[in-house]
Amino acid sequence: MFRIDKDGMVRSALIEARRYPSLERGDMPVVNGIVVHQTGGSTAQSTFNSYANSTVGAHFLIDKTGAIYQTASLHKRANHVGLLRSRCLERHNCQPAELKRLQSATTLRQRSTMEHGKAFPERFLSNRDSIGIELIGEYNRNPDFGTMRGADEFLYVPVTDEQNAALRWLVGELRRTLSVAAEEVYRHPQVSYKTPTEAATASW
Repeated sequence: MFRIDKDGMVRSALIEARRYPSLERGDMPVVNGIVVHQTGGSTAQSTFNSYANSTVGAHFLIDKTGAIYQTASLHKRANHVGLLRSRCLERHNCQPAELKRLQSATTLRQRSTMEHGKAFPERFLSNRDSIGIELIGEYNRNPDFGTMRGADEFLYVPVTDEQNAALRWLVGELRRTLSVAAEEVYRHPQVSYKTPTEAATASW
């Protein structure tokens, strides 16, 4: 297991510290899981430029080369999840009263607010209890969108072999160090309303 120092930074020769305090939104006393993302940008530098003036970002960034950067303290929340999907709706196990309440929501934001009011594990991971890992990877417009039924509007580029190797190591170390269950590691679209192909080729 790697070591996490008092500031929430990982001490490992395989991780370079590139901390952006603007991404840190408050204390995160417990970590229940990990959410894997793709950035939408094609280079690490473009993400660093964005993070310098942003309040939205993740705790780690993995370049296409497999280089790993830590961009926020593991003791701090980061805004990386977005609107929450309903866990019981996704798993088809809502109790009747809860199902009726969720169906009464007229917007995804209202449904997300309901989910945020629940305690884990009744809800999916949120910003307040999850670590975000971004994989550098842009998306392109799908040429079949509008002509093929069910085609997604945007397609993310495949994750590189080097990124997946780094991701497997990082997720494994985080799970062991923080006692995160294997089933509480997700691709971003599994827990939030995002482009379905985001991190679709990520493997851990």
